[in-house]
Amino acid sequence: MTTPYTRLDKENAAVLMVDHQAGLLSLVRDIDPDKFKNNVLALADMAKYFDLPTILTTSFEDGPNGPLVPELKEIFPDAPYIARPGQINAWDNEDFVKAVKATGKKQLIIAGVVTEVCVSFPALSAIEEGFEVFVVTDASGTFNPITRDAAWNRMSSAGAQLVTWFGAACELHRDWRNDIEGLGALFSNHIPDYRNLITSYSTVPLDS
Repeated sequence: MTTPYTRLDKENAAVLMVDHQAGLLSLVRDIDPDKFKNNVLALADMAKYFDLPTILTTSFEDGPNGPLVPELKEIFPDAPYIARPGQINAWDNEDFVKAVKATGKKQLIIAGVVTEVCVSFPALSAIEEGFEVFVVTDASGTFNPITRDAAWNRMSSAGAQLVTWFGAACELHRDWRNDIEGLGALFSNHIPDYRNLITSYSTVPLDS
């Protein structure tokens, strides 16, 4: 059965950054570590650029999972920050669910570590409660492509839409004319090749 095209709407979307913790990041092997970190920060910068409500959460950070990646706290110093004492599924934490529902948004953009647990479990739980879920695949990571693909299949079969941070940003923005410089800066800061494109666009040609 074909699923109707549901667009991301910046007026109705919130971002959930789940368990991007120092210890857990060391487990990510399905994407290059430097690229993965860049994608996570790109998603965060995207959320800030579009002024999307953003919720940060960690699991058992006093244990081996480690603390939240410090850059995320720097980007979102005032965002709800839910340090879960032990719940593996963030949706099992009452404070997290309250923070999500308090945004008043029905579209949830989710990313985290690891994909088949920290992303899949709250994504599936949110879908069960009627939310539209968009999973940012390149800002979520796990052990290997096998576990990643199993998680993607499970979530998409349940109704989650799989996106990338770049694709999500374009869909949220809708039209380049809304802000060429701002969107161009977002892309340039995280995609080296795009920086070349924007530099070419911005360069004033010399008079012949």
